[in-house]
Amino acid sequence: MNTKEYISSGIIESYILGFASTEEAGILECVMKNNAEVKAAFEEAQKTLEDLATAQAVKPPDDLKSKIWNKIQQEQTIESNLSGIPTDINEVRNEPDRKIRNINSWKIITIAASLLLLFSLAANVFWINIQSKNEQQIAELQSQKESQNLAMKDLEQRLDISSNPNMIKIVLAGVEKHPESKAIVYWDKTSKDVYLSANSLPKTKDGTQYQLWAIVDGKPVSAGLYSEDKDSKIALSNIPNAQAFAITLEKEGGSAVPTMENMLVIGNI
Repeated sequence: MNTKEYISSGIIESYILGFASTEEAGILECVMKNNAEVKAAFEEAQKTLEDLATAQAVKPPDDLKSKIWNKIQQEQTIESNLSGIPTDINEVRNEPDRKIRNINSWKIITIAASLLLLFSLAANVFWINIQSKNEQQIAELQSQKESQNLAMKDLEQRLDISSNPNMIKIVLAGVEKHPESKAIVYWDKTSKDVYLSANSLPKTKDGTQYQLWAIVDGKPVSAGLYSEDKDSKIALSNIPNAQAFAITLEKEGGSAVPTMENMLVIGNI
């Protein structure tokens, strides 16, 4: 993965929002120390998210503080003036004021609650969108990582076969009708297992399949049917002795004898 792909993967945003795993965070911090482009992208993303959070913030009216303070002083003055009145009269006279105070208090509470609700909804929408995008990017990265792991495992299996010192490598060259075709047989000298790499052969059509043949004492012996999942990884057969190998195109499931006009490659040991 190059620098641009790494930046666009979403790991920077995940790190800033706290969604990155410990391993991902450690890798990003290490990369930022050694890659100015990634560090610049991190700083830009951080500023963008900060600006967006600031833009979404709800600022209270400038005069709200003074209004609340004046209201408190008015209520304290009213209570002080009414403190010397007899209890029964005081209760009667306080009833309208109490209702007014209750109404005004509920108005203030309602307005504040509405503002908080609007801010909360806006913030939730923002974070849900960010999280949804990050989750999608994480899923894509995990899928890519799994594909890369499978490809790496496949490559390692191929290398194990081709680099094995016990293997005899037989190159099968294209016959006159198929000069561009090529394949490689790996024959284990110890176990006598036979492996085939046929990536250079044309793709088979539906209902057909490549079949490997070992030439033993001048006669063709089936050495197994080829499929892409077996290429250079899985032994097609066990051949104790052979003088050459060849490949023909047969009907799916193979043939008891080779179709000579459908031979593509052959090679001597």
